[in-house]
Amino acid sequence: MLRRSAVHALKALLELAQDPAQWRSVRDLAQAQGLPEPMLEQVVLRLRRAGLVVARRGRQGGYRLGAAAEAVSLAAVLAAVGARPQRSRQALPPPWTGQDDDLDGLDASEGARRAGDQVTQALDRRLQQAVQRELAALTLADLAHDLSSARAALSEEGGLLLG
Repeated sequence: MLRRSAVHALKALLELAQDPAQWRSVRDLAQAQGLPEPMLEQVVLRLRRAGLVVARRGRQGGYRLGAAAEAVSLAAVLAAVGARPQRSRQALPPPWTGQDDDLDGLDASEGARRAGDQVTQALDRRLQQAVQRELAALTLADLAHDLSSARAALSEEGGLLLG
């Protein structure tokens, strides 16, 4: 469901969220996350234009978060890199206009098919709206917590963070 640019953006932002005060180069971010540096450079530039990261030139420069992780919604990240979730790949029929003349000459099976089409179109819209609501509610801090919990679960102690 997520495009590659979205995954790269989220991985880079999660890396920056681990130490928000530290400036990190694209090379460092790419190596830490195992991402291709040229593609990550383009993604980070988009994140900077959206204000999600800030840049500083120079030897001690690089990138860091432009806002607290709690203030960065996943919807904003996806919008910044042009990677909004894709709609269903199944081609949906054109919407029924609700006009009675659309039904003229239809047999019962065709009418039932059109009714079924309406239901699936409505479901597709509802699912898209639910995804958008969830992406707006989820933040980079939520993902950072999930990452910390996953790392703790993989540690020798086998810990798990709750909360």
